[in-house]
Amino acid sequence: MESAIPLHLETPRTRHKRVPDDYQPPYPSFVARYKPSVNRVVMAYFGLQYRGTAAAAATDALAEIAARFAAEGGPSHWDRAQYVDQAGYENVVSVAYWDDIARFDKWFASAREAWTGAQPEGIGTFIEVLRPTVARHETLFSSLGRPEGVAAISGGMSGEVQEHAYWGGMRDRIPLSQTGPMSPGGNPELIRDGARLRVKAHDNLCLIRSGQDWSDTETSERKLYLDDVEPVLREGMDFLRDDGLGIGCYANRYMRVLAAGGDASEKSYGQSWWKSLAALERWAESHPTHVKIFGAAMKYLSTLGPSAKLRLYHEVTVAAADEQFFEYLNCHAKTGMLAAVESVAA
Repeated sequence: MESAIPLHLETPRTRHKRVPDDYQPPYPSFVARYKPSVNRVVMAYFGLQYRGTAAAAATDALAEIAARFAAEGGPSHWDRAQYVDQAGYENVVSVAYWDDIARFDKWFASAREAWTGAQPEGIGTFIEVLRPTVARHETLFSSLGRPEGVAAISGGMSGEVQEHAYWGGMRDRIPLSQTGPMSPGGNPELIRDGARLRVKAHDNLCLIRSGQDWSDTETSERKLYLDDVEPVLREGMDFLRDDGLGIGCYANRYMRVLAAGGDASEKSYGQSWWKSLAALERWAESHPTHVKIFGAAMKYLSTLGPSAKLRLYHEVTVAAADEQFFEYLNCHAKTGMLAAVESVAA
C-alpha cells in the first residue's frame, strides 16, 4: 500500500489526515505519478460556443485549434468534449495538457490571439488555464491501463494507494494539504480588454474534472449504468449548473467526450469551478444531490462487485491566484467564470 503523495513531496505534517495510519481502503484505487523533475503542469480548456446557424464556422475553428495542438510546442495530450449549456448554446471544449511551462508559454502566445482575438459572428470562444505546481493537485483512478486527463502526461501510475474511499480523501491526496488549509482569498473581478473579458479569480480556486468510461461494459452492466446511475449523475450535474452558485460552485459542465472522428464516445465527465476545496467537499459529503449520486454508485458497485467494468477517475486542483487565466470573447454571461463575476456583482 502506497501513499497517494509521492515520496519526494512528503513533508512533516502540521495538518493531520482524516484516517489513521493503519487505515485499509475497501477496494483498490490508483493515482498518477510524475517524474520528480516535473514540478508544474498546464491544463488548458479551449471552449467554443455557438448556435445552429454558426455550425460551419465552428467546425473551421475546431479544425484550427486541433492543427495548433499538432504544431511545434503543442500539448503532450488533448481531448475534446461537447455539451449544450443552460442558455441552449452548443459548446465544444478541447482540453490540452503540458508538463513543460516554457514550451506552453511559447506556444500559447499566438494560440491565444487566434482563439480569443477575433472570431466570426455567432461564435463565442473562451480560454480557461490553470498551471499548478504538482503539490496543488491530485488524481484518482478506479483501475489501471487507461489514463485520462492530466494523468495522460504523467510518468506512470502508482500501486494501490491508501487515501481514498472516505470523506476527506480528496484533500489528503493533495500534497499541499500536509501543511496548508488552502482557503480561498478574495472575490472574482472582471477586466475588460476591448471585446475580450478576462476574469481575475482568487487564491485557492478549485477545479474538478470527474470522468466516467462505460466503453468496456457489456449489455447488462451498460444498461444498469445508463438506466440507474447516469440519470442520477445528470440530475446532480444539472443542479450544479443551474443552482450551484449558492453552495460555492461557480460553473459546471457535464460533457460527453468526443472520439477522434467527432462522434460521441462512451465517456463523459463533469468539470466545475469552485470557490474552494472546502465547498466542493461539503457538496460531496452532505448535499442531497451528491448523496443520491453516491448511493446509486454504491448500489451499482455492490451489485456487480469486482466484475464491474465501469472506469471512474478524477483530477482536482487548488490553484494559486498567479496560476490562473480566464478569457472570454462573445460568450454569454453564465459561461464559465463569467458566472462567478456575475454572482459577486449581484
